[in-house]
Amino acid sequence: MTHALQKPSSGLASSTPAVIRGAFALWVTAVAAGVFETVLAVGRMAADGTGSASEIAVGLAIRIPVFAAALLIAVQMRRGRRWARIALTLGLGVVGTASMVAQPIRAWAQGRSLSTALQEAGAMDFAFAASRVLHVAAVLTAVVLMFLPAATPHFANKRA
Repeated sequence: MTHALQKPSSGLASSTPAVIRGAFALWVTAVAAGVFETVLAVGRMAADGTGSASEIAVGLAIRIPVFAAALLIAVQMRRGRRWARIALTLGLGVVGTASMVAQPIRAWAQGRSLSTALQEAGAMDFAFAASRVLHVAAVLTAVVLMFLPAATPHFANKRA
């Protein structure tokens, strides 16, 4: 009896387990959320003058290659490369998630309450927060999917 998550689909992805296809889709979702958050942040900095053109350019010069690398590594993970699974887990699952949750944790540790944050939030803040929640959830779920037992055979003997 084949479990629904193990059943391959037809076509090119037929040898790719469903959990890996799901993880890949979640990595793409995480990158899309990151791009959306970047657009919101740049828009806010440009609108309220909190970021100079050079500060915005530096931020984009860091984020755009990270987004591109994440997608390229996710493609390699989908192809069964073990190094890509580890790179995604450590780079985005651990370091990336830590960077996304550091600011809210720091604000909470400094005494800022969720109630105050919600009262002061505008539409852009809510859009950013919703995207960030989706972003973190996509990353964490993708990491879990990559390490489920159904995913393990996909990474066997595929180092190159």
